[in-house]
Amino acid sequence: MAAVSDPMDLGAPWGPARPEPSPTRFHRVHGANIRVDPSGTRATRVESFAHGVCFSREPLAPGQIFLVEIEEKELGWCGHLRLGLTALDPASLAPVPEFSLPDLVSLGHTWVFAITRHHNRVPREGRPAAEAAVPCRPPALLVEPYLCIEQFRIPRDRLVGRSRPGLYSHLLDQLYELNVLPPTARRSRLGVLFCPRPDGTADMHIVINGEDMGPSARGLPAAQPLYAVVDVFASTKSVRLVQLEYGLPSLQTLCRLVIQRSVVHRLAIDGLHLPKGLKDFCKYE
Repeated sequence: MAAVSDPMDLGAPWGPARPEPSPTRFHRVHGANIRVDPSGTRATRVESFAHGVCFSREPLAPGQIFLVEIEEKELGWCGHLRLGLTALDPASLAPVPEFSLPDLVSLGHTWVFAITRHHNRVPREGRPAAEAAVPCRPPALLVEPYLCIEQFRIPRDRLVGRSRPGLYSHLLDQLYELNVLPPTARRSRLGVLFCPRPDGTADMHIVINGEDMGPSARGLPAAQPLYAVVDVFASTKSVRLVQLEYGLPSLQTLCRLVIQRSVVHRLAIDGLHLPKGLKDFCKYE
């Protein structure tokens, strides 16, 4: 697994000099209404609309994306998932604040935003605000398989939400890939990461279905441990973590992309003369 190199060597390839980040998990400390499954990869708010704040188990590495997929929604509430970073140690929070906004943010050293497509993009000092415009619609995965965020390059495949297999999955998958659905739609994938800068600070980026929304906050303390914050708030009821490939896409992943674009819809994969394991991987992954 690798990331693109940069002048600071903070984007150098994963290896002995820069260990590969461990799989992401939710922290044992979380809001009172959250239940985390035994694997530590699924967080569900079991009642009310609040007390749903969760954290990453470990601080994130530079360029590591804490990626969640929205699994369940709950009607009747106003508001959606909130996402960000904190330099506070979750283990020191007793009790966990009821809301990430404004409660957790008011404690300081925390940067959290409600998820919207037209996000809180901040331009560089001395540059026009037009630079904060939302980027163009992302290209197809086979045309440009990587998402480049500052000095880091990450395969986009797992960053993009996917529909359940069905007669119309080929159409729905395109909507996720083009990022035209509401950003908090069911099965959307949302991630947060930080990118260090030469001055010792870092930029926080939020990613929605494989599209970088740009820097949401600047001046984060890159030398301090930064934990991901996920607030399973209001209409968002349950999320699960998605693990990423950071280097070249695997041959299995590339084969899946080609196969999926060679059939009318994913259910048609069952009729192909392929091993069952590969069929299942193409249909569900």
